[in-house]
Amino acid sequence: MRHRLLLVLSLCLAVVFGFGSNAAHAQPRIGVLMLHGKSPGNNMDPNFSPMKATFERQGWLAAVPDMPWSRGRYLDGHWDQAMAEVAGHVKTLREQGASKIVIVGHSMGVPAALSHAVRAGNVDALVLLAPGHSPVTYYSVLKSQVVHDSIDEARALVAAGKGDSREHFSDINQGRQQTIITSSKDYLSYFDPQGDAEMSLSAPRVPATTAVMTVIGEKDPMFKRVKAYYVDKLPANPKNKYLEVSGGHLDTPRNASDEVIAWIKTAIAD
Repeated sequence: MRHRLLLVLSLCLAVVFGFGSNAAHAQPRIGVLMLHGKSPGNNMDPNFSPMKATFERQGWLAAVPDMPWSRGRYLDGHWDQAMAEVAGHVKTLREQGASKIVIVGHSMGVPAALSHAVRAGNVDALVLLAPGHSPVTYYSVLKSQVVHDSIDEARALVAAGKGDSREHFSDINQGRQQTIITSSKDYLSYFDPQGDAEMSLSAPRVPATTAVMTVIGEKDPMFKRVKAYYVDKLPANPKNKYLEVSGGHLDTPRNASDEVIAWIKTAIAD
């Protein structure tokens, strides 16, 4: 009898622990693609890149590639090329075992994250930190007139069949003007207020199944207008979150790190 009881107990333990093991294996593996801000930003940005280690400590896969808008590449090719690169990095994360994809964008990485989510349709969550690069505002802010003029010039060149001609164009990043040497059509693909890099146009087209977290610093130039600009245009999703933190544009990734981790866990949960 004692032998029989021990056998039954052993079988019960095997079932319990076996089920637990299967449940653990059933947990989704999260893959995080980090998209940095535009030049002078890059994938080594000390304000953003440390988040990679933070994600990896959670047991998540994480990648922070150098994108076409980085300091060393700005601007490298058309917006479509940039989106193809994003798609390639997502594909790599999936091949490495990620079953859930989260894109974390900072500044210029925000319109890129939104654009990819619209095009791909299968991103599980977006974390949008200190959104930057707003083509539509180049036509409404007087200080941005130089960029406004460059957009008009690029549009005219494309219309005249000179889209491949490389010219000097202007950009303003956080109040600092910088010159870009690129083709008219490539410049326009990033700066056209009616293009895919415009957040206010991409936001309403994000799949409703994609949860979105937006984080903005109280000293960020976009602080007072970000909700009306694109946040309120996102499709309704009970997991969406809007968060205000202390600090400015560059401080946001660091100041929001703990909240971002907690939210991703909630957003990814079935």
